Order: sequence, then structure tokens, then C-alpha cells
Amino acid sequence: MGVPMGLVFALSKEFLEMPPGEIQKMLDSPIHEVKAGGLSIMDKQAALKKTSESHLKELFDLYIKRTDRINDWRLVDVSCRYTVGRYLFDKPRDVLYRLARSKNIWERRIAIVSTWYFIRAGDVDDTFKISEILLADDQDLIHKATGWMLREAGKKDQQKQLAFLDKYAASMPRITLRNAIEHLDKKQQDYYMNMKTRQTSLKS
Repeated sequence: MGVPMGLVFALSKEFLEMPPGEIQKMLDSPIHEVKAGGLSIMDKQAALKKTSESHLKELFDLYIKRTDRINDWRLVDVSCRYTVGRYLFDKPRDVLYRLARSKNIWERRIAIVSTWYFIRAGDVDDTFKISEILLADDQDLIHKATGWMLREAGKKDQQKQLAFLDKYAASMPRITLRNAIEHLDKKQQDYYMNMKTRQTSLKS
């Protein structure tokens, strides 16, 4: 349709009472902006403090059932942090590990970006575990998302971030490393980039 995404996301705020059945109709739309609006409504509903546990479950179940409708990195990032992350925060997170091993790139991105909610609450362990799975991924959009979450996790627990980097900096994709170390001081950044450079030189 050519409607700017910012306008779509702003408009979604006006439909926060939309029931899941109507949201599903939006997800089924062949029009990208309509689908994006539905996903944005879901995440905004999931972010509301007043949203009940039963409604969070409805949103989560619909989301996981319709990951086939999520086929763009923007759609992942605008929709999973609360819809998936908030719902799973106090529950087993096996589904994220299944998604992290999916053949579908967008499901793999959902797995790592959903941990953003855990990170905000100070729970970083799953971010590092899922990042470990994704370090061997062959897609740049996964490399970037993994680096982004490693950076965010480092803001909460730099000791764990540095331990992870000590183990994997030399072997992880360069773009993952660059994103992961963005908030470290210059000396630390140079140290980890040099680890990567030395490893690359040895391989060549």
C-alpha cells in the first residue's frame, strides 16, 4: 500500500481493545501494512500492565500458531518482545530453543529478540544460551539481532557478557561482535576486535 510503517504503528494504538479473532484476520491479510498493524496491536496489548494472564496466553498462542505470517525483520522486532517475552517470563522457555533451531530465519530471530523482555528484568541467561546456538547461523539478520541482544544483556550483567566474549569473540561473526561490544570502552572493544582479527588471520 505504501503507507509508512511509523504511521501504521501509531495507528495501532487506537485499536488496543481489538479481540484476538479480529487480529487474526489482520494477520491473514496479504497486505504487508495490515499484517504489521495486527502484530503491532498484539505487542502493544501484551505490554499493557492491565492485560490479564489469560489474554497474554491468547496472544502468545495466536503468535506462535501464525509465525508463518511473520516474514520480515521489522515484523519480528515490533511484535515479539512483549507478546512472546512477557508471556514466557515466568514460564518454561523451551519454545524459544525450538525456534532458535528452526529452519525459518524469522523464527530464529524471534527466539533471540524475545529475550529482550527477560534482559530488561535482569534475567540474561537465556540470551547467552540462545546466542550460543545462533553464532553459527548463516544469515546476517540473525548475526545483527544476536549482537544487539548481547549488547543489551551486557548493560545488565557485563561480567557475563565479557565471559561470553572471552569464549566466542574470535569465532563469532564480525557484525555480531561489533554490535555486542558497542557499549564497551575503547580498550575493551580493541581487545575483542583484535581477537577476531588474529583468528581470521590464522584461518587465511
